Amino acid sequence: MTAQQPKTILCIASYEKGHEFMREAKRQGWRVFLLTSQSIADADWPRESLDDIFLIPDENKVWKMDDMIKGVSYLARRIEIDRVVALDDFDLEKAAALREHLRVPGMGDTTTRYFRDKLAMRVQAKDYGIRVPDFVHALNYAKIQQYLDTVPGPWMLKPRSEASSLGIKKINHAHEVWPVLEQLGDRQSYYVLERFIPGDVYHVDSIVSERKVVFAKAHRYGHPPFEVAHAGGIFTSRSLEHGCQLEQELLAENAKVLAAMGLVRGVAHTEFIKAYEDGQIYFVETAARVGGAHIVDLIEAAHGVNLWAEWAKIETSPDWSYQLPPIRNDYGGLIISLARYEKPDTSLYNDPEIVWRLNKPYHVGFVVRSSSLDRVEQLLKVYTERFLNDFYAFQPAPDRPTS
Repeated sequence: MTAQQPKTILCIASYEKGHEFMREAKRQGWRVFLLTSQSIADADWPRESLDDIFLIPDENKVWKMDDMIKGVSYLARRIEIDRVVALDDFDLEKAAALREHLRVPGMGDTTTRYFRDKLAMRVQAKDYGIRVPDFVHALNYAKIQQYLDTVPGPWMLKPRSEASSLGIKKINHAHEVWPVLEQLGDRQSYYVLERFIPGDVYHVDSIVSERKVVFAKAHRYGHPPFEVAHAGGIFTSRSLEHGCQLEQELLAENAKVLAAMGLVRGVAHTEFIKAYEDGQIYFVETAARVGGAHIVDLIEAAHGVNLWAEWAKIETSPDWSYQLPPIRNDYGGLIISLARYEKPDTSLYNDPEIVWRLNKPYHVGFVVRSSSLDRVEQLLKVYTERFLNDFYAFQPAPDRPTS
């Protein structure tokens, strides 16, 4: 009797990430193939866990969709592809198009829109009764003018399909809106205009199995990512007090958002604002991926769960029968900064709560873990002051990712 062929998962990554996903998929006994940009063919991929790497010609990480579909279809003549997984926001549409074309299980084009298109996710959230900042599609001039006349500024002009804070512009006065739109030309309809709401920004990171949120943890950013990326500062995030009312409210809103967007299985990173003005929680955006900026390391340190690995277990589990592992309930804090030096010396930072150190040129960062939230907050406060003196450098965020 011929041995059954292992199942195959195709990972799509136009940027280097998702190493632990690929390692875990291989540990689960699957064949793992990587489809990536030719420009990063020599990146430090987990080659020991990959059965093969296929390269797509790219210009500034841009792939031609038709070329990709034809290439993968040619591959599928000899390799049966059972799953297609996008490891980054910018690859979600690629994966959806391949699933639709090959009829592979997973998120299709329509649902993917809710996790990539900032206009689609806002409309969907509003339709489901989820509170969102007032917004308008940057399309019909009469509607835009009515919006500017009735919704007080400032406003955020956001590209509909970028990731994180890339390409976002803050506009303070109505007369400034029209020149900015004029500069966009034919790209205007790819933007959404949204009211800027001052407040604390939170992120909820989740694991979803068969439409049920089986794991979710809420954290607060020290400063909104937009401010850090565009105005400078130290990036931080830390746990909320376990079981507090705010945590419960955020987790409840997160569950509503993921249900409204139709996430069946996988991981999600969702952001909210708690407004200073009215104390209400507003949905900002969501993504069907692991959170960036090493949030995955923060969560693993505090709770013993690696979101990349758990996502791989979901995708490779027989009959989608995923089981969450035991959870640790400590508190965690994350701090990251650009550095003036290629290899910052952090040897004088020796507190026992440091459980992870960032190893990246011209960057410095730690994750701290403690059973005490007060201790985590104290360390982040002290480290922020020390980073500013010892390492801090600032470079404005690009309009698109560069690596």
